[in-house]
Amino acid sequence: MTEKLFTELPSELAGMRLDAALARVLTAYSRSQLKQWLQEGALTVDGGQPLPRSVVRGGEQVRLRIPDTPASAAQPEPIELNVVHADEAIIVIDKPAGLVVHPAVGHREGTLVNALLHYAPELAALPRAGIVHRLDKETTGLLVVARTAAAQTALVRQLQERSVHREYRALVQGVLISGGTVDAAIGRHPVDRKRMAVVSGGKPAVTHYRVLQRLRAHSLLQVRLDTGRTHQIRVHMAQIGHPVVGDPVYGGRPRPVRDMQPEAAQALAAFRRQALHAAVLGLTHPVTEDECRFEAPLPGDFRSLLDALEKDAAQSQAR
Repeated sequence: MTEKLFTELPSELAGMRLDAALARVLTAYSRSQLKQWLQEGALTVDGGQPLPRSVVRGGEQVRLRIPDTPASAAQPEPIELNVVHADEAIIVIDKPAGLVVHPAVGHREGTLVNALLHYAPELAALPRAGIVHRLDKETTGLLVVARTAAAQTALVRQLQERSVHREYRALVQGVLISGGTVDAAIGRHPVDRKRMAVVSGGKPAVTHYRVLQRLRAHSLLQVRLDTGRTHQIRVHMAQIGHPVVGDPVYGGRPRPVRDMQPEAAQALAAFRRQALHAAVLGLTHPVTEDECRFEAPLPGDFRSLLDALEKDAAQSQAR
């Protein structure tokens, strides 16, 4: 057994079900996984194994230990990776569009996990092959992977403490007047379980956004996350009426404006994914404790779309 984390349930979670409170604190793991570890004794609360439905009083001591077994049965595959940084403790990847992070039903092969196991075979001994956060399949950009159990523990703790800086570029529908913050809990959609939605009783989610560029019918945003919920930026942008361009799930289908230049209209129509890119990642190195900052430029398809919309806006102003 390898000890992963020792923490305390904060007093503000008093009155909540234990499994829900654990999911709030141990955000790197799913609620079902935490319940399983609780039942198996890998996760203890004040040294015992209370029922998942037990009520939290606040201040309980939580210890999580995970067996030294591979996170999955994924096999190494020689998939090319854009490695931004690598040392003995961490790997930082610039993920391309179309690459699934974890193997799942329908995606057992060709994932980031398969690629990582080929690049660094020692990751087979770590839960989730060292991955501590994820990006959606069609979202591009920076993602950090731990190479050791100690580094993974340190990175998970940083995510829990919200000290990891994650900054995105998002091209959204509509012209925003100013930036702002969306503070709205996210959970499973009450009808379509494959989607997420702003729902009462969901997990807290906070998204900050700032306008970088205004175009004729779109805005380029800098987006920063306090939390990391599934589809968080996509859901929050749709919630305020400015869905991410190209997002087929949350209403971001291309909407060319009247008399738009053909090049821009074609670029919009051809963009088949959400225009979302993890551009900046800041963290404390788990070994050296240095403050690290990594940046990734916009991928080619995103840059081309933005260039076409910029030209259209310039030509419109010139008329």
